[in-house]
Amino acid sequence: MKSYDWTSSFHDLYNKALKQYQGGNRDVKSYFTVKECEWLASIGARPMELYDFAEDYPDIGLETALLITAARRDYFLHVMKRKTSGKSLTGGDFPPKDEELDGIRWLPRIILKARAKLRGEMPDSLMFNCGGDRNFLKKFDIHPADFLRIVWAADGDDQRVADFVKSRDASHLANA
Repeated sequence: MKSYDWTSSFHDLYNKALKQYQGGNRDVKSYFTVKECEWLASIGARPMELYDFAEDYPDIGLETALLITAARRDYFLHVMKRKTSGKSLTGGDFPPKDEELDGIRWLPRIILKARAKLRGEMPDSLMFNCGGDRNFLKKFDIHPADFLRIVWAADGDDQRVADFVKSRDASHLANA
């Protein structure tokens, strides 16, 4: 699987996971060959992520899965220089769902989830762009891949992310 056409390879593995999941297979460890798992690792992805995309299909279609993975891949290749952090967060590391930042409920949680996604540190028990994340992002009219890039660009400045989200809320209300 070459880098130039990595999106085609990702598409094939996405469809393979979708077929496995829709066929009733819930054992993510059986979804991919060793070579396929190595390829996923080479782009900073894990089999669990494709399982999560398949589980949440059709809410997360191929295009969204690809854009989310592209953001992670770019971060992995260019910021992390193809090195894993060797770290995995636990569910207890994430803020509660009702925690607020600048009066915005869920924002502290989704910011940490975005950082963990970019760094490849999400625990298997959670996913970036789960139903709660999708509700949040839809409310503020932000694509999940765009949110990853916003968090990346903010470089640890949570207030910068909050300001962006608040600006989306104002523009969304103005266009309603």
